[in-house]
Amino acid sequence: MITTLFVWPVLPAISTAAWPADTYLHRYVGLCRGTFRSTRAVPLVTSARLQENQIKMTDKIADAVARRRTFAIISHPDAGKTTLTEKLLLFGGAIQLAGEVKAKKNRVQTRSDWMNIERERGISVVTSVMTFEYGDHVFNLLDTPGHEDFADDTYRTLTAVDSAIMVIDAAKGIEPRTLKLFEVCRMRDIPIVTFVNKLDRESRDPFEILDEIEQKLALDTAPVTWPIGRGKSFVGTYNLANNTMRRSDDDVEPIAVNGPDSDAVAGLLPEHERDMLVEEMLLGKEACRPFDMQAFREGHLTPVYFGSALRNFGVRDLIEALGSFGPAPRAQDADSRSRGDGRQDDVFRFQDSGQYGPQSP
Repeated sequence: MITTLFVWPVLPAISTAAWPADTYLHRYVGLCRGTFRSTRAVPLVTSARLQENQIKMTDKIADAVARRRTFAIISHPDAGKTTLTEKLLLFGGAIQLAGEVKAKKNRVQTRSDWMNIERERGISVVTSVMTFEYGDHVFNLLDTPGHEDFADDTYRTLTAVDSAIMVIDAAKGIEPRTLKLFEVCRMRDIPIVTFVNKLDRESRDPFEILDEIEQKLALDTAPVTWPIGRGKSFVGTYNLANNTMRRSDDDVEPIAVNGPDSDAVAGLLPEHERDMLVEEMLLGKEACRPFDMQAFREGHLTPVYFGSALRNFGVRDLIEALGSFGPAPRAQDADSRSRGDGRQDDVFRFQDSGQYGPQSP
């Protein structure tokens, strides 16, 4: 039998009187290849320093939350929702090439539609969550299904967003699916930014669309931008509030102009369309409601932007508005019910069938 005897060295007596009050003496003994590791001192984190670190960490978290915008896009099928999603991701640098929503092999497919059925039919079936940065903000974009067959997934998603973009086809106006999804948003007082899409095609009069939003949705409108022309003559957007314009989304910074009747704006259209454009813009600027932040946050007013997601008009205006106007994440109240024993339940279940609701333990 072989017996191994380990002999531990005797530590010398070390006085701690010379150590500062804000440090403590941490002793340990180690035998590593016959080398004795001596005693060392480690600084003590005082309560004041710990509190200071907690305050700094809280400030960092608050700043990160204030930068974040979580939103969904709601619309009737084929209003351009998924195309708009692609362009937002493109401007945010999340993708390098935007696809087209067309079921053809030679087309670049959209990133948010990743399932085979989505690529074959050119529709969204499940919710896709995408994160990207633009300017000083971080955006969480929830691309929800537009078709009614997959409505349950959309309803669940809308409980998690802080704002929403409502996409309207400029030729069709408010459609049934848009109306239904808007009612879901209204139940939770979700602020809504409206994007009137497809101005590059034959469309309805902008005032007619604004009036329809107010009549059907009982929602005040505040047009922020106005289309410069419509259909084949559509060449850009004009900001009614600050007298700037963008010829396309390639213009990172808007161009300052003297007004809608300046050559920089009206001069872009054929001569027979200029007078009507100037009249529309002046009327929209004077007669329509100005944007009110409080009414928007409370869900009583929607800022309206015009453009064409496919042709790169108005999308940059939209994303900048969402960063400026959109609310940061906030606490959400859950529905509760009594179980009969005096306690409250705030538990929800989610099933593959799409059914959900309160569940008792």
